[in-house]
Amino acid sequence: MASALVLLNLGTPCSADVKDVRAYLHEFLSDRRVLDINPVMRFLLLHCVILRKRPAESAAAYRKIWTERGSPLLFHGLDLADGVRRELGGDEIVELAMRYQGPSIRDVLTNLHERGVEELTLFPLFPQYSSAAWGSGVEKFFREARRLWKEPSIKVVPPYYTHPAFIEAFCGVARPVLEDLQPDKVLMSFHGIPQGHVRTVFDGQPERELLGLDGAGGDHCLEKPDCCAEVCYANRNCYSAHCYATARALGAELELAPDSWEVSFQSRLGRDPWLVPYTDFRIEELPGEGVEKLAVLSPAFTADCLETLEEIGIRAEEDFRAAGGKELRLVPSLNSEPAWIRAIVRIISDFAHQDDTMRPGAVDG
Repeated sequence: MASALVLLNLGTPCSADVKDVRAYLHEFLSDRRVLDINPVMRFLLLHCVILRKRPAESAAAYRKIWTERGSPLLFHGLDLADGVRRELGGDEIVELAMRYQGPSIRDVLTNLHERGVEELTLFPLFPQYSSAAWGSGVEKFFREARRLWKEPSIKVVPPYYTHPAFIEAFCGVARPVLEDLQPDKVLMSFHGIPQGHVRTVFDGQPERELLGLDGAGGDHCLEKPDCCAEVCYANRNCYSAHCYATARALGAELELAPDSWEVSFQSRLGRDPWLVPYTDFRIEELPGEGVEKLAVLSPAFTADCLETLEEIGIRAEEDFRAAGGKELRLVPSLNSEPAWIRAIVRIISDFAHQDDTMRPGAVDG
């Protein structure tokens, strides 16, 4: 029985042209898990506000990071798939799919179906769980799989936000930068999400008990100052808790002093409150707190993209200097580093021997 591994990432425009960026933003922001508002309001906001101005602004940003090989997110993903295939022995089927744009989930699944693949392992390239990324990508994957005449058996690798192989791989790319820069502060900047996305509220006690979620989310997440101090039953699928757990694991592995690093959240959109503190605010505040050299890690991203290369590597670096800082250094993402390739194989192997491979979250310890 033929089997395959699919690496799943978010997506990228086909080019840095405004029309292609508009097509990407249209698909991305039409997702109910990304803009979780009334469908009519989502349509009006998207077509009457966002798509009138943002595509040109985003296209200008994409042009700053575009390469001869195209989008960094895409070519790093393709290189990663090739590397994992070689690591597995060369004969294994390993493909890259994107939640938005290409290579599309539908096209990848159709191709695998035509090749006789009946068993799939899906590896979301999102270390932490969020409904907007991990949830949306996995939901789309299963929805497209159901379109096939013969639906394949699918196993999903759950979030691996503190898996030792992931942490070790990220520390491997961080150490050379930290040793060279000797920063005054390390900022671990994660992609932000609206605060409402981490407040899981269930209406009705019977439903809460049926799902085993009594006491979860609604009376814990963002309801107390130390709600992310550990991953427990109540916040086991909370994106913020996952991010802080990743940061603690990285800080420990890198042997960073407790006061030498902090967490922030970037890339917010709209006026609703998102997870705080905001990265752009902290970038401008840190020089006033005596930070002259700043290293920024982006542990929510496994491949460099617009949010790392342009938002942090260019804009944040300019803002940091304008605020009085001397040097901001972006730690590269995992991309297709050999350690990351080996980590993916190890993570898949570890989860293959567990009984809960379909479960999104986990609990510390």
